[in-house]
Amino acid sequence: MAELEFVAKVAERAGVPADTARSLTEATLRTLAERISGGEAADLADHVAHELRPLLARARPEEPEAFGYDEFLRRVAERAGTAPDVAERGARAVLQTLHRVVGHVEFEQALAQLPREIGALAQPVPRTP
Repeated sequence: MAELEFVAKVAERAGVPADTARSLTEATLRTLAERISGGEAADLADHVAHELRPLLARARPEEPEAFGYDEFLRRVAERAGTAPDVAERGARAVLQTLHRVVGHVEFEQALAQLPREIGALAQPVPRTP
């Protein structure tokens, strides 16, 4: 999936303008890369558009940082320059879009390194009739 298409999907899922979706995409992928191992981040990077790959690259191959759901969203909000509720919708949209791009097996391997609450962001929200 091309970068513009990825960002457009995030914008649609999060209900935000394209420029906000781009900021949320960058912020979420960078934060995700800090939270999972370098090997898992590299595996995910292999599946995204060339322009998005550096966002998943880890500067150091060390162990991932250990932080939970609130810190994950705080980092996304700060990096994207958005309110916490927009960061949550954006992170959800980015992870759901990434899931479609990467495929279920590899995505689940990466998510296995995350706390359940962060992984739950990647699950579709049931629609109410």
